[in-house]
Amino acid sequence: TFPLPSEPPAERPGRVAVMVQGDSLTGEIIRPDGSKITLAGRRAPALTREGQPVWGETIDLLAEGMAAWRPRSTGPNGWKFREGELANTTPSVDLLTREAFTDFILHVEVNVPPSGNSGIYLRGRHEVQVADDYGKEPHSRRMGGIYGQVTPRSLPALPAGEWQTLDITLIGRRVRVVLNGATIIEDVEIPGITGGALDSDEGAAGPIMLQGDHTAVRYRNIRITPARSMD
Repeated sequence: TFPLPSEPPAERPGRVAVMVQGDSLTGEIIRPDGSKITLAGRRAPALTREGQPVWGETIDLLAEGMAAWRPRSTGPNGWKFREGELANTTPSVDLLTREAFTDFILHVEVNVPPSGNSGIYLRGRHEVQVADDYGKEPHSRRMGGIYGQVTPRSLPALPAGEWQTLDITLIGRRVRVVLNGATIIEDVEIPGITGGALDSDEGAAGPIMLQGDHTAVRYRNIRITPARSMD
């Protein structure tokens, strides 16, 4: 049920009442037992960019080991930095950069074990899947896909245990993903956030987040080039 703004919220069990005012949405769900669940939301920003990005200096996010990173929560933290590699043991909390970014080019090298699974969250909200998917067909939930959102046009994943490279460009909502030298997603719009996102504030800058709660995965040579402005 979608009543007009002037109508009162539905009071009968099993009803949904929603009011939309401008870019905001509020409402409630009335359960059969009479209890209520309140709803609130706002329209996702378009994140349209005018012009071309002017790129800043590249930042080596592992130049000082784990100094540029922090755990997502106070849960088990299995992340360690050793001999140029960032790796975790499981179960482990996710790992976030201390700095937030808006538009950027991200270079990551990753080594996925057999049946391994991890993810790289862009701005902490859009997950690029990292998984052992050698020899499989492309899918949004397989290596290089934007999880549940964007399916790559090809899947040039390497066998488990080999180092693989991801070069990801995010400008507004538009993403480009290069896996092992092959462009698998080219200037595609990401429609929304991935489950497990830090928040839904898509218009805000956010960190790079590495998923740590599935399997042990190794990362190295994590470098980011932020956009300073649009030309």
